[in-house]
This record gives sequence, structure tokens and C-alpha cells, in this order.
Amino acid sequence: MSDIDILITGEMSGRRLDRVLRDAAPEYSRSALRKAILAGQCSVDGSPELRPDIRAKAGQRVLLRLVRKSGGLVAEEGHLEILWQDRHFVVCNKLAGLTVHPCPSCPEHTLAQRLLGRFPQLAEIDGLRPGIVHRLDKDTSGLLLVALDERARLAMSEVFARREVKKEYLALVSGTPPVSGQCREPLGRHPTVKTKMAVLAESRGGRSAHTEWKRLWTTPDQGVSLLSVRIHTGRTHQIRVHLAHLGHHLLGDRLYAPKPVRARAPRQMLHAWKLAFTHPHTGEELRFCCPPPEDMPAAALAACRRMRRVVVVGNPGSGKSTFTKCLEKLGVPVFSADAQVSALYAPGGEAAVWIGGRSGALLGPDGAVDKNALFSAMRGDAVLRADIEAVVHGFVRAAVEDFWAEQEAAGMPLAVAELPLYLECGWQTVLSPAPFVVGVSCPLPLRIRRIMATRGWSEEKAASLESWQWPESRKEAACDALVDNSGGIETMDGAARALLETLERLRLETEKERGRELENIWRQFSK
Repeated sequence: MSDIDILITGEMSGRRLDRVLRDAAPEYSRSALRKAILAGQCSVDGSPELRPDIRAKAGQRVLLRLVRKSGGLVAEEGHLEILWQDRHFVVCNKLAGLTVHPCPSCPEHTLAQRLLGRFPQLAEIDGLRPGIVHRLDKDTSGLLLVALDERARLAMSEVFARREVKKEYLALVSGTPPVSGQCREPLGRHPTVKTKMAVLAESRGGRSAHTEWKRLWTTPDQGVSLLSVRIHTGRTHQIRVHLAHLGHHLLGDRLYAPKPVRARAPRQMLHAWKLAFTHPHTGEELRFCCPPPEDMPAAALAACRRMRRVVVVGNPGSGKSTFTKCLEKLGVPVFSADAQVSALYAPGGEAAVWIGGRSGALLGPDGAVDKNALFSAMRGDAVLRADIEAVVHGFVRAAVEDFWAEQEAAGMPLAVAELPLYLECGWQTVLSPAPFVVGVSCPLPLRIRRIMATRGWSEEKAASLESWQWPESRKEAACDALVDNSGGIETMDGAARALLETLERLRLETEKERGRELENIWRQFSK
């Protein structure tokens, strides 16, 4: 119980009773004082007074006995990260998953109850959200300002109402928004889903809203971006709804984002990281900055991870097929262009049908491509060769991109494609993300001998096919890694294991570098 005992002076005379009490006890809101008067807790010259608007008279003694209500907010213990405080205010770093104040769906274990446990003076403020002057959604982390007395709360509420508080957030969103931009669409309650907000015309109840952003960082595939977002108004779910409206949903947002975007983070990736305001009592300019919790950079790094695409190349007889099979034995999904071409040349295959349309003489009795006839025709007709290569290579490229997409959708970290003519086709300039290219090589005389022994080719045929590819030295220069196969097949298993170790090391190094890149962003933009 608290007493407010006032002797009305001539200066106070003629003023409303609730205003006189408000001036005498500025730590209480006028509405709280009015409620106390209406509840019979006020007397004037010893007689009960229930009228807040009665005019005070000089010489009267006013006594207001404020009785703390039972059944109000109950203090709780719990983790609180206090970044700054004085006798009027506290700035804390709210954890994601913590509701700010009690509500029907969350009556306990809230930030307000933890604050009451740490700052018992908050019990003097009426209601279930004492000291709360602004809110963050349950799954939004970051800076929150709390008043420790009613006078401070009212003063700061006025500062917020005048939009003099600067608030900035970090947001991880899908896609690549423009480098900077803003959204001014009005917001209101969703017309059919009451738990959601929506862009809504002011004629239908929408209220003005203003969100501004800058893009700080984007993943290599342009699929996810980090934004610094400033809000000039404080509408419910404002950032989430505005960015969703623009097609750049927050990662992990279970209310507004489509399922694939929701699945990319454990919660909505929104963090209140900057807060600036003028202290209403001291006039001091205060600025705070709080880096995001670990789940935000972790989600950003996870968004950078793509299945590693590996291409194996090599001139005829180099042993690239053998090396690819060694990788397959280690559990790596593999694609063979040679196997794909065989399927295209089989009876009814797409290439067989197209080639047969050019010349039936190039097909065997069963409708399959006669490879010997085809080789002879291509060697003698450069135009035919160019046409057939363009068609067949187009089919192979489509097949390998489907293969990589399927493996990535299945969650594979790595998939290998053996593509003998990858470089000659110019695919290194068009495939995205760019594959890691491994070249398998051995000296030309050794390769010719292997081809003649294993495939039955003539030396002339081997030389012709060799001439249709890049010189081995040029091909090796274009590779990211080389495998020397001059020692024989027994060395290939070890080379395959070594390659996987190299790729894992590169992955870890790349992830560390991106982590440092994000840390530099926090430091650079926290100033």
C-alpha cells in the first residue's frame, strides 16, 4: 500500500483532482490514479471522493491510498542479459523464444516476470506489462528498452509516439532485394486469419507503416540476403509483413514464409540490433548495438552451403572413368557422359532418332546409331560433326543438370560427373554454381597404348579423337586439381580418397572465411 497525502495550495485550486494527484505523484499514470479514485481509495478532508474530475479547493487535504492489487504479475527467476541501466531505464537483450509479457496463450515465464524478479520496483506500476514501452515478437531477439517507474514509462511512451526512437534490425531474407529500398504499404489485421497482419488499404482499416532497408550481404547463389532494416513506425509484424509483401520472406518465419523458406532456420531470422534515443530525464543521447545470437550467422552460413559439384575430365585413355568408379565405391553419386551418350544412341534414343533423320545410313538394323559409321562420317564432314555434337552435347548437359539437381534435393553433399568434353563445350562459363574440375592425366604414348589394348581402336582413330579435344596441357591448366594416372590403376583408390579429403578441407576453409566475413559486417555496420 502507498499513500499520497496532499494539502491543496492556492496554485492547485481549481484544477481537476486526478491532475493534482498526477502532478504530485508523477511516477503513476493518470489512468491509474483515476482508477484508484473510482475504486474508493481517495478521500478529501476525510470524506470519500469518487469523482476524478472534481475541482480541488485551497486548504483541502487529499489522501489517496493506493492498494496493490492481488493476482497481478508474479515475479519469476530466469536469465536476463542486462546491457545497461540507470535508476529510470533498463536496456536488455531479449532471447528468441521469450514472450515479452503475459497473454492468454502465454500467462507465465515471460520477460516481464523475469524483470519483476530482478527489479521489484516494477510492482509499483499497474498492469501485466509494467515498464514495457515497446515490444518484440516472441521469436525475435535483441534490444528492448524497459522503464523502471511509471513516470519514466510515460515519458518514454511520448518519445516513441513522436517517433524519436531509432530502431534497426538485422534480417535474413530469401532472395536478393535491391541494395536499398523502402516499403510504405499500410498494414492492418488480416481479414480472415486473425493471428496475421497484412498489407491493407487505409480505407479498409490499414494504418500507415514505413520500413527502410539496406542490403549488407548476399550468399554466393543470391538465394539469401542479410538486411539492416529500420522501422519508422511500429506496427505489429511490420518488418515481416512488408518484406513478405515484397517477396523476400524472413528465413524461418512460420507465419508468413512459404514452407521452403520456413525450413531454412529454426525461427524467424530477425534481431533488433540497434537502439538509439534521447534520455527523457537527462537529455543524454544513448546508443546501443547488440550482435545477433549464434543461430543467425549459423543460418546465414547454412544458406551458403550447396552440394559440391565435381567434374572429372581427361583426354582419351587417361583413366577418368576408372577414377570416377573409385569415387563411386566411396559412396559418391556419379554421372557418366559416356553412359548417357550410349543411352541416347540406343534404339529409340533421342540422339538416334535425330541422327536417323539426318541419314538412315548412320543407324544399324535395330535402329541404334552405328558408332563406326558415325565416326567415319563425322571425320569426313566437319559440318555434320558440329551439328551432331551440338545436339548430343545439349542432351547430355540437360541430363547432368537434372542429375545434380536430384542429388542436391536428396541432401547429398557431393556429386560427380564424368564429362570428357566439359571444357571443349565451354560449359565452364555457363554452369552455375561452377563445378570443381578434376583432371586425370598420363603421358600420351601410355594413353594410346591403353586405348589400343582395352578398346581395340586403331592408332589412327585414337589420334583423331585426341585431336578433337584440347591439348592435355591446356586442359590441365584449366583444372582445379590434377590426378596423375601414370602409375596404374592401383593408385586410383588413394587418389579418390585424397580428393574427398581435399574437398572437405576446402569446405571448412570456405565456411570459416564466410564466418569471418559476417563478423566483419557486424563490426563495420555497428558503428
